[in-house]
Amino acid sequence: MASIKNLKKDINYVLGDIIEECYTWEILNPKADKKATEAIIDEAIESFDNLIEKVNAKNVENNKAHFKAINNELEETAHKLLDKINKL
Repeated sequence: MASIKNLKKDINYVLGDIIEECYTWEILNPKADKKATEAIIDEAIESFDNLIEKVNAKNVENNKAHFKAINNELEETAHKLLDKINKL
């Protein structure tokens, strides 16, 4: 991981893009029920908060392993949320 700053940007961009995809889907499907996309957006925001909280944690023994685990969690979360969007 290059820096904490870049990790925070990655979290913001990835989860922001997922939220944007939800809004795009809502625009393209105006008659569809929006409860599913609202749930995905809420989950993305909750994931953002959790990941940023982990990045800002101060009491970490192995920084490299800690940030690598956060990056892996971001990837897993993004794939899970994108799968939910694709199923809409």
